[in-house]
Amino acid sequence: MWPMRGTFRISRGARTETPTVIAEIEEAGAIGKAECVPYPRYGESSDSVLAEIESVRPAVEDGMSIAALQDALPAGAARNALDCALWDLAAKQRGKRAWELAGIEPPPPVVSAMTLSLDTPQNMAEAARASAHLPLLKLKVTGDGDLERVTAVRGGAPDSRLIVDANEGWRPEMLDSLLPALAGLGVELVEQPLPADSDDILLGRRFAIPLCADEACHTRADLDRLQGRYPMINVKLDKSGGLSEALALVREARARGFQIMVGCMVGSSLAMAPALLLTPFAEYVDLDGPLLLARDCQPGLNYDGVTVHPPQAELWG
Repeated sequence: MWPMRGTFRISRGARTETPTVIAEIEEAGAIGKAECVPYPRYGESSDSVLAEIESVRPAVEDGMSIAALQDALPAGAARNALDCALWDLAAKQRGKRAWELAGIEPPPPVVSAMTLSLDTPQNMAEAARASAHLPLLKLKVTGDGDLERVTAVRGGAPDSRLIVDANEGWRPEMLDSLLPALAGLGVELVEQPLPADSDDILLGRRFAIPLCADEACHTRADLDRLQGRYPMINVKLDKSGGLSEALALVREARARGFQIMVGCMVGSSLAMAPALLLTPFAEYVDLDGPLLLARDCQPGLNYDGVTVHPPQAELWG
């Protein structure tokens, strides 16, 4: 359980700590390690994730491959922890970095968005003033009162780029009223405005601001439905079930014309590290999880402000 810096609010609720599950796989003296974040929105808890991991323990102990794992567990946090731990184990055993094993270029340092928690317009303006030196702010919103919130943030951070995350909190009629007004405030992107199972109204429409699928996008199996609804998808390892599916999802999505955001649940640097391999393919990066915590794992990622550097081998991969 990682304590957070204050209270973190989104449209679905608030919390002051975030639970995570860490998987370790040891073989011949090498240890692969990874962290996942159980997410109640997807029916997950720490207990359910641990039960899923335990269900494949015998197969993992018998040397289950990364490929076999994809069929053994569904996409989600449990598979993410095991998948990324196996990637880490393979990198340590072979003396190579994970990106070399994946056949991709090493990730460069990249600027992450910094998330401002949902709050009153006055409190969000104060948070914006404290973050006005940062290049990209991500605002958690909820629907009613959002124009006032974003107006307040723009006043507090006049030079920062802004993206907005509604976490399924808007109603359909808000699209035509809010999006043009937010565009006028310089908002570049809105994540998941409507509930994931109620977004048919988006099909074939263009809006004043591009929309990004988050809760509606987990794996490649979702892309057929998302085509024509969203021009961008948010790829998170805890949704895709690990780095393996995330890499495949990014490649197929880009081939279909989607743009990419690489996102995260709120976790430590160990949870962020594998996702950095996806950042060269992304238009937006939102890997600020450790910056929202009161403390981080050690060793952690190197954050220079909001510029995050690729992980050292001692951390992951």
